[in-house]
Amino acid sequence: MNTYGYCRVSTLDQDTGLQEDALRKAHPGIIIRAETGSGTKADNRPVLQLLLDMVNEGDILVVWKLDRLARNMKDLLTIVERLESQGASLQVLDQSIDTSTAAGKAFLQLLGVFAEFETNLRKERQLAGIEKAKAAGKYKGRKPVTVAQVAMVEELLGQGLSKAEVVRRSDVGRTKVFEIARGLAGAD
Repeated sequence: MNTYGYCRVSTLDQDTGLQEDALRKAHPGIIIRAETGSGTKADNRPVLQLLLDMVNEGDILVVWKLDRLARNMKDLLTIVERLESQGASLQVLDQSIDTSTAAGKAFLQLLGVFAEFETNLRKERQLAGIEKAKAAGKYKGRKPVTVAQVAMVEELLGQGLSKAEVVRRSDVGRTKVFEIARGLAGAD
């Protein structure tokens, strides 16, 4: 039986130290894996997918807080069902959830509903703020990407750099870099 810990932060300027400390305190000898990325979609997180592939009968996947694992009910239920199908369970330290018990499963689903609700409220508030700023003439959006910036992104991608590294080096937003990369892939 192995105990695996999963830590996630959303941005490169954050670190997983606090999460890792909590996991090690609860489970000395835990195998911890961490990644940086949005929590909105579980299938876009390769470290999480690797951990889900690794768990076996009797193993435990531990996270510090529920929102480190999933931000919507669909992903949460998919992860829990996958763990169960492999004979493993999930523990969420902050909320004292353990899916190896019936009460733990029920509480997890209840918290998942509230986590998704909170995410939706945050999106609504953000959109309302943007609309208000636009109406006041204070929000103009991101500056358009120049032809020279597109050429630089294409060159950096052509050198084999990761998209994250291209974002750091080019001063072009992540979404635009991914859009340019998709365009290059489609041209092949």
